[in-house]
Amino acid sequence: MSEVRKDVLPNGLIILTEAMPAVRSVSIGIWVRTGSRQESEEENGISHFIEHMVFKGTKHRSAEQIAREADSIGGHLDAFTAKECTSFSIKALDEHVPRAFDIVADLFLNPLFQSEDIGKESKVIQEEIKMVEDTPDDLVHEMFTQSYWRGHALGRPILGTRHTVSSFNRARLCDYFRRHYTPNRTLIAAAGNIEHGRFVELVARYFGDQPCGPAADDGPPPTPHPSIRHRHKKGLEQVHLCVGAPSYPQPHEKRFACYILNTVLGGGMSSRLFQNIREKRGLAYSVFSGLSSFRDAGCLSVYAGTSMENARQVLGLILEEFRQLKSQAISDQELQHAKDYLKGNLLLSLETTGSRMSNAARQEMYFGRNISLDEISQRVDEVTSPGVLEVAREFFQTERLAVTFLGPINDFRFTRADLAC
Repeated sequence: MSEVRKDVLPNGLIILTEAMPAVRSVSIGIWVRTGSRQESEEENGISHFIEHMVFKGTKHRSAEQIAREADSIGGHLDAFTAKECTSFSIKALDEHVPRAFDIVADLFLNPLFQSEDIGKESKVIQEEIKMVEDTPDDLVHEMFTQSYWRGHALGRPILGTRHTVSSFNRARLCDYFRRHYTPNRTLIAAAGNIEHGRFVELVARYFGDQPCGPAADDGPPPTPHPSIRHRHKKGLEQVHLCVGAPSYPQPHEKRFACYILNTVLGGGMSSRLFQNIREKRGLAYSVFSGLSSFRDAGCLSVYAGTSMENARQVLGLILEEFRQLKSQAISDQELQHAKDYLKGNLLLSLETTGSRMSNAARQEMYFGRNISLDEISQRVDEVTSPGVLEVAREFFQTERLAVTFLGPINDFRFTRADLAC
C-alpha cells in the first residue's frame, strides 16, 4: 500500500491523501468529528438531519443542480452519520477532481437550511425512523444500545426520535452547524490518482480562510448497564435477541486479541456460533457477533433470530460458547484460521479508492496517524491463544452481560441467573 501523506492548515483542518497511480478515479471525503454522541438530548438526531439537509440546496446550487452537476462528471455523491463522525464524499474521474471537490465543498460550506425544506425532510426522517421500527433485527440492536449505554449520548439513536426530529427549525440547525462543522474538527481525505501538493492547494482555496471553532468535546465516557430487557411485539414470527458484553475502545492495545475473539465466536461462516447454532442444529438463519468500538468504550454483541420455542436454547448455546472461550484456550489451528480471515478481509476491503479514503480518515480520527497494513498484520500475528483467553475471561462474566429480547414473547422472561457463564 502506498504512503498516506498529511498536511494541516493553520486553522486546524487536516488534509490526507493516498496516491493510487494505477486507477483513474479519486474518492474525496469531508469528515467531521461530530455525530450523535456530540448531541444533547434535545438535539438528538440533528447531525443526521443536517446530513440530509446539505443536499437540499446551497448558496450556489439548488438540490437539482447538485444532482445534475455530480451526474455530469459521472460522480457519485454519498454521506452518512455515525455515533462519533459525519462524512460527505464524492467519487469521480481524476480529471474531474476540481469540479468534484467544488460540489462537495459547497455542500459543506454553504448549506441554506431553508424552512420549507426542513419541514419536508422532517417527515422523510420520521418515515425512516418508522422503517427501523418495522425492521426487527435493526430494532433489537437499537433497543440493546439504548439500554446498554443508558443515560449517555452513545445510547441514543443516530436518527433521533420523532419528537426531536419534529422540533428542529432553521435557527437550531444553523446554531448546531456553526458550533460543530468547523475546520479544527474536520479532516479531508482523498485516495486515487491524485497528487498531494495540488490537492492541498485546492483544499486551502476553499477552507484556508474558514475560522477555527471551539475544541471538540466528547463528554464523559459511558457507563455500561448490563440489563435484561424484554419487549413483546405481536405480528413477528421470530424472537430477536441481542446479547452483549463490554469490549475495548478503538485505540486499546488489546484490540487485536479482541478481533480474534470476535472472529472465532461469530465473525464468519466458519465461526463457532454459525456452525453450532445454524449449521449443526438449524435453530437460526442469522446468527453472528460484532464489535462496536468508540473512542473510550466498546461492546461485543451477539445477534440471533429464532423461533419462540427455540429462543431459550439458542441463548443457552451462546452462553455455552462464552463458557468454552473462558475455560479453554483456542487451538493453534483455530487461531491461525482467525488471523488469516482477518488479514484477508482487510486486504479485500481496501481494493477501492473509497475504502482507502475512509480507512485513512478513520485512522487519523482514532489514532492520529496512519497505521500501515504491514503493522496491522504484525499486530494480528502477535496475538496468542492465552491472550484471547485472557480477553474472554475479562468480558464474559455473568454480572457484566446484557440481553435484549424482541418478539412475540408474552410472558417469556429471563433472569440474571439464566445468564450464568
